[in-house]
Amino acid sequence: MNFDDVKALTFDTGGTILDWRTGFIEALKNAGQRHGIDRDWNALAKEIRIDSLNRVRGQGETFPPQYNMDEAHRAVLDDVIQNHGLEAFTECDRHNIAYEAPHNFSCWPDFPSVLPKLRSRYICVSFTILSYRLIIDTARRNGLQWDAVFSCEGIGKYKGLPESYLTVASQLQLDPEQCCMVACHNNDLDAAKSQGFRTIYVRRPMEYDDDGATTDNSVPHADHDLVVDDFPGLAKALNVPV
Repeated sequence: MNFDDVKALTFDTGGTILDWRTGFIEALKNAGQRHGIDRDWNALAKEIRIDSLNRVRGQGETFPPQYNMDEAHRAVLDDVIQNHGLEAFTECDRHNIAYEAPHNFSCWPDFPSVLPKLRSRYICVSFTILSYRLIIDTARRNGLQWDAVFSCEGIGKYKGLPESYLTVASQLQLDPEQCCMVACHNNDLDAAKSQGFRTIYVRRPMEYDDDGATTDNSVPHADHDLVVDDFPGLAKALNVPV
């Protein structure tokens, strides 16, 4: 596949770059241990993640959006606490789970060393539904140097809506065809492709479960321009030495 015309790689960040599941599980488990409570923390981590995504995307055509991903994390966590008998969790526990944990998510280990190599050839930006502050904090924690950060918080339209992709291309002063969306989520890639972006699917089999259980996003759609197993594989496919 020829990517000679591509000038910018736009990276989904939650899930593709950051391991949200481990971060949420550890924060939930630590709070549970403080109160002598045990639950299926993996299941609750997934519930927080999925419901938060649905909540911010559910704002649809609302402009400007009424809340960002940090606020969605907190609202969903409060629902999870009420629905699963976790009312013993204190305000400090809730802040740690909904804010401190996401702002300290770790990267998947295959990414940090490859990003500088990709930046030697492409503009590399975080294009994310996560908040600006979350991306700033996780970049500092993980030693990531993005060329720019495009948060849907600032764009005013969340990914999935055409305006978000077209805004990023426009602000990079590029045609959509010169941009390539990099993600482990079919829905993000499909929406980007519909606006003219090229697409690269990166497998993240353990995003939701240790056993790589199949989800709608774990099997790449056939029309992605490139499918790779990891970021070293992506660099190799783009002829970028690592």
